[in-house]
Amino acid sequence: MKISTREACEIAVMSAVVFIATFVPKIPIPLGYAHLGDAAIFLVILKFGRRAGILSAVIGSALADLIGGFAIWILPTILIKSVMAEIFYRLDKVHFIMALSVSCLWMAIGYTIFGAILYGSLEVGLTSLPGLLIEGLVNLAATIFISFSAWKFFKR
Repeated sequence: MKISTREACEIAVMSAVVFIATFVPKIPIPLGYAHLGDAAIFLVILKFGRRAGILSAVIGSALADLIGGFAIWILPTILIKSVMAEIFYRLDKVHFIMALSVSCLWMAIGYTIFGAILYGSLEVGLTSLPGLLIEGLVNLAATIFISFSAWKFFKR
């Protein structure tokens, strides 16, 4: 699997975009924070495709966990974000809103499960679920708004 210089540069820049969208607008929720990083991931997939989307999701999100002081979440984030990006990529071929909805739902469930595992309690994991669902809805709405506002840019 070769990556061209152009694609490597796109992935690097898009990883930075995902990082910034994840790291900067921090809204505290139990066990972490809500952000707009998922909207950035969805938009990267729309513009640059599957490989760039998954790699940008993993690199940018894991870097935000590392620098943000949530290093314990790096491995769960890599798994959750890569699956989220794959779900979106595959389902977007069928229905855009369904792809966003299922991807965001996976993200909320994934972080809830890993919260329960990391903190040794399902109740603790469940405390983050309402905030994660709201985060998913905000990212869904942001993706719809941005992608339809700039449809010519995101149209492949």
